[in-house]
Amino acid sequence: MSLTPEVRQQLDDLVNSNDVVLFMKGNRNFPQCGFSATLVDILNELVDDYETVNVLSDPAIRQGIKDYTDWPTIPQLYIKGEFVGGCDIVRELHGSGELHTQLGVEEEEVAQPTITITDAAAEVVGQALAAEEGAAGLQLSINSRFQYDLSLSTSPEAAFTVKSNGVTLLLDRGTAKRANGITLDYIRSASSEGFSITNPNEPPKVQQMNVTDLKTHMDEGAALSLFDVRSEEERAIASIEGALMLDEAAEEKVIAMDKDAMLVFHCHKGGRSQQAAEYFLSKGFTNVHNVEGGIDAWAATVDKSLERY
Repeated sequence: MSLTPEVRQQLDDLVNSNDVVLFMKGNRNFPQCGFSATLVDILNELVDDYETVNVLSDPAIRQGIKDYTDWPTIPQLYIKGEFVGGCDIVRELHGSGELHTQLGVEEEEVAQPTITITDAAAEVVGQALAAEEGAAGLQLSINSRFQYDLSLSTSPEAAFTVKSNGVTLLLDRGTAKRANGITLDYIRSASSEGFSITNPNEPPKVQQMNVTDLKTHMDEGAALSLFDVRSEEERAIASIEGALMLDEAAEEKVIAMDKDAMLVFHCHKGGRSQQAAEYFLSKGFTNVHNVEGGIDAWAATVDKSLERY
């Protein structure tokens, strides 16, 4: 698809009139893909003010920005009129400190973290490293929402290297800030097994609520506020009685509520509502819930008269 003069002018205006602009899926408060959420996390950590453009709201902009930049994916970050890159590039620049320079912010001093790896975890990691040719260590990532990722890395280069119980851990700067004092364990039970991370720096988390418990709370008249983060078109297909659409007016209403108010969010299957719940958690609310499986689970379990889509 060719880039029309009108769309090019619109993109020129967006890129040149904002010091920092992120073309993404969703917006700063409610990213609608994991890559967009990652860049929002990074920018939120470094700057207070930046512009976001939701490409999902305008098909011409969604395709146009790809042609404008000659870059096939979204999100895309611009700083002072210059294209910086997509998710992987920005993440690397953040880890190296170059993004701080481009944004004109001072790099925060980060101390070397202390990490404990249990014998059980060290055994499993050691076996994985031995089986992976060229593996240099275990990459640990913790984003600003304290979501964790563990992966084997073939590159020994990292902002921070931590050795514990015979295991080499590789960390970027953001992770190092959030990792001091954590314990990495490996838990085995009769039904499952996997890594477990205990982090004393972790803030309160969004609580998961299944649809059966939600129905019970509603039937008992519990003091909760239920919000639907889906679009009007989706709500027209099926909706939970009593759920309010989370638009700008509703958001303002929530922000004015007591911070211990019980907030419950749902979407189609639970992804978008999780992001909305995390946003309000970041605003100081402490009793925040996400409906597991969203309205799809509600229609399958609680109200089978609703259309599933």
